Amino acid sequence: MNRDGTGTAPEAATGPAPAGTDGGWHRVHPASPFVRGWVALAAIGFFFGRDTFERMLQGGPLIDEQVAGRAPWLLLGGGTVLLLTVAGYILSWYFTRYQVAEGYVRVNTGFLFKQQRQARLDRVQAIDIVQPLLARIFGLAELKFEVADAGESAVKLAYLRMDEARQLRATILARAAGLAPDPERPEAAAAEAPEHRVLTVPPPRLVGSLLLSEQSVFIVLGAAASVVLSAVTDNRSFYFYLIPAALGFVAAYWSSFSKGYNFTAAISPDGIRLRYGLLDTQAQTLPPGRIQALRVSQPPLWRIYGWYRIQVNVAGYGAAAGDGEGSSRTTLLPVGTFGDVITMLSLVLPDPGTPEPVRVFAAGLHGLAAASGAGGEPGTADDGGFLTTPRRARLLAPLGWRCNGFTATDTALLIRSGRWWRQFVVVPHQRTQSMALQQGPLARRFGVVDLVLHTTAGPVAPKVIQAGLAEGKALLDAQAARARAARKRQTSEHWLDQVTPLVLGPGPTAGPAETARTEEPSHKEGQQHG
Repeated sequence: MNRDGTGTAPEAATGPAPAGTDGGWHRVHPASPFVRGWVALAAIGFFFGRDTFERMLQGGPLIDEQVAGRAPWLLLGGGTVLLLTVAGYILSWYFTRYQVAEGYVRVNTGFLFKQQRQARLDRVQAIDIVQPLLARIFGLAELKFEVADAGESAVKLAYLRMDEARQLRATILARAAGLAPDPERPEAAAAEAPEHRVLTVPPPRLVGSLLLSEQSVFIVLGAAASVVLSAVTDNRSFYFYLIPAALGFVAAYWSSFSKGYNFTAAISPDGIRLRYGLLDTQAQTLPPGRIQALRVSQPPLWRIYGWYRIQVNVAGYGAAAGDGEGSSRTTLLPVGTFGDVITMLSLVLPDPGTPEPVRVFAAGLHGLAAASGAGGEPGTADDGGFLTTPRRARLLAPLGWRCNGFTATDTALLIRSGRWWRQFVVVPHQRTQSMALQQGPLARRFGVVDLVLHTTAGPVAPKVIQAGLAEGKALLDAQAARARAARKRQTSEHWLDQVTPLVLGPGPTAGPAETARTEEPSHKEGQQHG
């Protein structure tokens, strides 16, 4: 099977195999420990050279008379610490080796306390190429392998030459996808799979999304509260409290802008490729069949321009999803239009399981059930098939009861919630690990129930909110049956065999994204009506 999804044998790369893929043990780049530990070297230089540097700025002698007698001992101590640090770096590099063989990627580290980490290639969930600023200067990159049930990156190779990292990623992805090497040239490197760019986030849109984000609302409210308190109490000290808050928000804005800058998404037989970053760049490869759950959200101010954000749960990313790096790694789209959302949904869920995916997904993104239907219940005839909260429970969610709802296609469960902070969650049936019905005292009084779906850890927490009691019980049984049937159809760990090949090249056929762009005006009309 070829990298482009055809049945012909792949043509082997003409160059030599990347280091580590021929079954032997190899070492990372010699500069790796110094790129990782430059902070320690800088700290040593600062500790021993701070006084000398200050005297040089003041125009005084470089060596003070009081320390002149101790200078040899200071130089000896500083040189010893520096020598030990460099020796430690060299030893850590010498005893760090990696290997790709027998269906595993292995990394050995440590010279006093040895450690070996390994990951099965067919369990690889994603592969990232990370380039911190200093590594970019030297043309190096870090390779991260994420596997199922890993609380952190299962294997990290830091650092390799950029071309070597890309070749190694291509070879490992090919083997993880189940593509056998050429029997005549088993040592040949796999060619990097072609890709087709599907979208790019313009910097002005990224800046606009930050200015209209939730934290901007808190900034405005905090500034208004400070002005009011200062006017009422005649105390100007309230303005000083804004300084640390402003610095914190500026740092948060800069971090979001730096991580989301130059965001591009492309599709290839390897999976979804994401690239982003201003100073520290990162290139992710996400096999679409390994995404556990997806959430499309829309803050209130983003509705002005019709912008959305997409986040995903991926096995191995969950433990780090709360920090800055983990948040960027679990973001499938930082800010995009309705057409961008449909494009990304078509990549994650190539088979939507419905003949009208755009209408159903649009109803999940901005749908609003009719005020009443038969028997006083919300109507669903023109709402994409979503079952919403019964009218009898509208007091539990006065604004959102007509929005909270769910429906199921042949391949995924779709959940929507929120009137102002809209959220739309997609869970493929085979990714449902377990479920639980929850019902508190008020929910029992109004005859509603919540259904919680458990997937891998991450920013997405799938939950059907305030469904009717009978509908919730029926959904529990039906979803369990759908999950069992979907897992039986998924018989292989090789995700490439399960993902529908997408058309690559300059002239892709019209798909859901093009349909979404043609239907977007009607979507906006429906949004204004809601």
